[in-house]
Amino acid sequence: MLVSRIPPISVFDAVVAGTAIWAFLKLVRMSRQRVRTTRLRGPPSPSFMFGVGKILMEAEDPASIYESWADEYGAAYEAPAALGRRRVILYDPKAIAHFHAKQTWTYVRTPLSKKAFERGFGRGIFWADGESHIRQRKSLTPAFSIAAIRHLTPIFYDSAYKVKGAWNALMESSGEDGAIIDVQNWMNYISLDTIGLAGFSHNFGALDGKHASVTEIFDSFTLSTPASAINIGVGLLADVFPSLIRLPTRRQRLLRKLNDAMEEISNVLLARTKQDMDAGIVSDKEEKSVIGLLIKGQRSESEFHLSKEEVLAQMKVLLIAGYETTAISATWALIELSRNPDIQTKLRNELIELGPADPTYDQLSNGLPYLDAVVHETLRIHAPVREATRIADEDDVIPLSEPVRTKSGQLVENLSIAKGTAISIPIASVNTSAIVWGEDAKVFNPSRWLEDDHGNSGIPAKAKEVQGHRHLLTFSDGPRICLGKNFAVTEFKAVLSVLVKNFVFELRDGRETKIEMGRGFLPRPRVAGEVGCKTPLRVRPYTG
Repeated sequence: MLVSRIPPISVFDAVVAGTAIWAFLKLVRMSRQRVRTTRLRGPPSPSFMFGVGKILMEAEDPASIYESWADEYGAAYEAPAALGRRRVILYDPKAIAHFHAKQTWTYVRTPLSKKAFERGFGRGIFWADGESHIRQRKSLTPAFSIAAIRHLTPIFYDSAYKVKGAWNALMESSGEDGAIIDVQNWMNYISLDTIGLAGFSHNFGALDGKHASVTEIFDSFTLSTPASAINIGVGLLADVFPSLIRLPTRRQRLLRKLNDAMEEISNVLLARTKQDMDAGIVSDKEEKSVIGLLIKGQRSESEFHLSKEEVLAQMKVLLIAGYETTAISATWALIELSRNPDIQTKLRNELIELGPADPTYDQLSNGLPYLDAVVHETLRIHAPVREATRIADEDDVIPLSEPVRTKSGQLVENLSIAKGTAISIPIASVNTSAIVWGEDAKVFNPSRWLEDDHGNSGIPAKAKEVQGHRHLLTFSDGPRICLGKNFAVTEFKAVLSVLVKNFVFELRDGRETKIEMGRGFLPRPRVAGEVGCKTPLRVRPYTG
């Protein structure tokens, strides 16, 4: 009897064959999906492999690209993604509001973001969807109440005054009227020390010159070289093959190192606070801190009970969010005030007119309209998180505020979305879109936020249709609206009030100083030509 011999197959051939079969089945599933998902117009695909992803990642201003597509194709369109897939891009305020309202249930984290958040921070609130997200969010909510933030406001001022003292010392030692100061570095230290004290009753001592391993790792991110074509390609394909994030790139090694450092810090703080609480020596301040409330949640028998792993995950999330977002926003504010000395003077005058005392929490919230305007204009133009992508976990129908034309030419007033469809909100683009905010949308103009004698502001009617905090997408909306929003805004205002009242800021090389985007954990500003994300400004004491 003859026995046919099957030729041996190499591991590489098996992987290629497996990938081809997977891609074919994916395309079949997508073709079925197209029967149900409304086919929209959109830009042509420049690459089957990467779609428009590579263009957006390499662009100096991807927000303007999203806006140009919205202008051409309407307030909802589709953009080609990696390996022949597509994303639905929402620019329509009513559609975006619907999307936000259904987050964590209908619209959930993509497999890539789930894996990335779990790998980097554990199964905390950033990772969670559905019931898990509700339970974790409710356990954290008391730490970010108005009463809690009012209680924490002195910590914000303490950090700002430490910077004031350090800068005054630098100027005295230089023997000149002013000094060149890398303001971003100092904003990083403010953020780290503040989240340490307010969140964990722990002083990292960054403003006192103490070394913190987490600071060193954060700084390493800002020293990353521009992403190579290979890294960009791997990043885009990881959306289809999430396991690619395990490849040992420099950035992935830094993320692992950061996770290990944060876990070590979090374990020490958790053990110390637990020991103090067990011994009955914990202070009221520590008991009401984020870590104190998390421990209570862990010990609780209620439905909001947290596991130790979830507590550690929340601590790591708070460290990264508290460090990155506030530091980036405060740096951008100082850059914009340096670019616009008339706006800086107007803000300083408002703060001086209030008197010598620091603004109270209530005054920070409602008593300083121009400070409020400067802060929110910064958050509008320079959103730290620039895009949000989710995947439909069930079929849905998204309403539109105005009809859009489909690929077949039909006008529709809502979109049919099939399970598995990717939906993206270009946060930075909508925040600065002329379609939404008017012709001066790209201009830093705090006065747009001020109300006249009749209670009317300069915010266009279209922008007022955008739901979320102050018609901005910066803090998201719905179930995933940023829990630390009030914490971040109050800290931002307190720090800015101290610095602007006491110092004058100028661009180091004059008004034409070029500011570009650098690579950090999140995109950060930097003065063109500087190593990493350094933002040196000329700082002088304000003498009246």
